[in-house]
Amino acid sequence: MAATDRDSELGIRPPRQERTRQSWARVLDAGVAILEEGGYEAFTIAAVCERAQVAPRAIYDRTTSKDALFLAVYEQGLSRILADEEVFEREERWSRLDARTLVAEAVTEFAALFHRHAAFLKAMVLLSGAHPEVYRRGRENTARTADRFTALVLGAAPEITHPDPETAVRLCFSTVFASLVLRVAYGPGFASPAVDEDAFVRHLTQTAVRYLLGRE
Repeated sequence: MAATDRDSELGIRPPRQERTRQSWARVLDAGVAILEEGGYEAFTIAAVCERAQVAPRAIYDRTTSKDALFLAVYEQGLSRILADEEVFEREERWSRLDARTLVAEAVTEFAALFHRHAAFLKAMVLLSGAHPEVYRRGRENTARTADRFTALVLGAAPEITHPDPETAVRLCFSTVFASLVLRVAYGPGFASPAVDEDAFVRHLTQTAVRYLLGRE
């Protein structure tokens, strides 16, 4: 199937009336909740209809397939994460921090974002290996997040101890991101001793600060 045909098949016909917009919003929110509670295995059109309290026609008027509905729900869940990521671009949040505090709080905010959206992220991480479109979109979104994180942390560039600060920050992001993904997807004891959330974030921030800025 050509890419354009595939894109059309996965498209959503947007609702035009207020009543149908509200109904569609309930469908998307219900889909996110189902993914968070039961993962992709629990995601069916019937389950979404029951959760949203809508007739199947409310879905089939907008799309023709479960996969198209799932990707619309994926984007709904992702939009909540992207809204939270805007914190990395709020100048008033970061402008007066010294280098060590900037790095530590950037990692802390990133970890808090993963914690708030853990259920949705777990479902998507576990699915991405078997769903090429989720993998593709996840890779693109991770690249954008990496750019946001890097732009913020490079505010500490004059004190970063590595000769190539941007590469160092991007490697730091990769380490932090991988640690958070493993914890969310497989649990706190999967790749390291199981510790509570506060201790985990404390160790993660110390790792990032010492890697980028050295010991005090």
